[in-house]
Amino acid sequence: MTTRPPAPSRRTLLRAMAALPASAVLMGGLPGAAFAAAPPSGSATRYTIVPFLNSNDGTVNVYQSDDALDFRLLKSSAYTPPSNRIRDASIFKHTNGYYYITYTTHTWQDASTTIGFARSSDRVNWTFLYDYTVPITNLSRAWAPEWFVDSDGSVNVIVSCSVTSDEWIFTPYLLKATNSALTTWSSPVALSGIGSNHIDTFLVKIGSTYHAFTKNETTKYIEYATASSLTGPYTISRTGDWAGWGSYREGPALVQLDNGAWRLFFDGYGDGKYYYSDSYDTFATWSAPAALPVVSGTARHFTVIKETVTGGPSLARNVTRSFQSANYSTRYWQTQSSLLNLPVVTSSSTTAEKTASTFTVVAGLADSGGYSFRDSSGNYLRHWDFRARFDANDGTSTFAKDATFIARTGTASGSIRFESYNYPGYYLRHYSYQLRVDRSDGTDTFRQDSSFTPVTAWA
Repeated sequence: MTTRPPAPSRRTLLRAMAALPASAVLMGGLPGAAFAAAPPSGSATRYTIVPFLNSNDGTVNVYQSDDALDFRLLKSSAYTPPSNRIRDASIFKHTNGYYYITYTTHTWQDASTTIGFARSSDRVNWTFLYDYTVPITNLSRAWAPEWFVDSDGSVNVIVSCSVTSDEWIFTPYLLKATNSALTTWSSPVALSGIGSNHIDTFLVKIGSTYHAFTKNETTKYIEYATASSLTGPYTISRTGDWAGWGSYREGPALVQLDNGAWRLFFDGYGDGKYYYSDSYDTFATWSAPAALPVVSGTARHFTVIKETVTGGPSLARNVTRSFQSANYSTRYWQTQSSLLNLPVVTSSSTTAEKTASTFTVVAGLADSGGYSFRDSSGNYLRHWDFRARFDANDGTSTFAKDATFIARTGTASGSIRFESYNYPGYYLRHYSYQLRVDRSDGTDTFRQDSSFTPVTAWA
């Protein structure tokens, strides 16, 4: 029997969701509460990264994605600082509407006592603001500054610093903005408990707990710590290969997905790949790391900003529709012996065939912002063993999640891609004219095979 896509247990997912109310969660780099729901009709989720390049640390590209997996180039060489380098760029959107990046200003071989700042109104055109000298006595290097916006609205930067007496031993420090223009900063305060020889520290806050992910520079593993105060003391509770990510990993950055899971991105600099891994149980366990399509091997150390924006796909609910393949225009969804296939349907097709190609669109069973689909017998479209099929709703949370899909913009005008709610990055797509749920590989062919246009119902 075909194995289902790997995922945590459903009970684990439910516990995680219950523990992560949107009003109680703040993500590093975002000025407000996290978004843990499918975007409403007409809106879209948008993730943005601004990485420096494996081949060039003098400039950064801007990429965007609607699923935190398939990042597409928005602009190459979007920002080049007036002098020095740009590495480890961290992005957030401030309350004034501008996007800000902070970054390492020198290559790793050189002393670097400054961190850089730039801003943009549109994520594409950037203006250099200033280089800030971190005021630490005998500072040798200030690396990997990361934005963190606390639940009180304060804007902070976590920066890894070393001193001349031991230039390769880094300690994370907190800088807090003392004005809304982000031009003046408090004196640096070391994060107590994380200690020296840790770099690339990234924070999120859930409820009253601060969660830190930080690279141990001796073991080259990403470690995990918690604290009840921003400056600590932090308790490091996970060390070594505790999450199965391996060694020679750095640059951890977290973002919460639409279904409430947390996705960690990290730079596999030891093997030249960029990875992601998901957690549904407040960071206790993680999915096996997988390389990001498209940007892996090109992008280096980045953080992610998530927004809900206008211009997403629109699909009316409580109406009947047929669904036409975007790249095989004579073929449509059709239920055949409870399975969803993609046969040719024309005006000459039988009444039974037209009825089997007609579906009622309803609000998602697991998330009303998503979508579920009923056939003429009242059964729901769901995935099972990778295959798309129709079954009676058994009332369980497992079924509700299996039968819920999040709408993403398709490749053709008016077309939609349907992402599995409980397997992020897996999409309904056709293969040999059968509908399956497969993980996106980032290719144009996959995007076309997973794009379908809602049209007037055949029956």
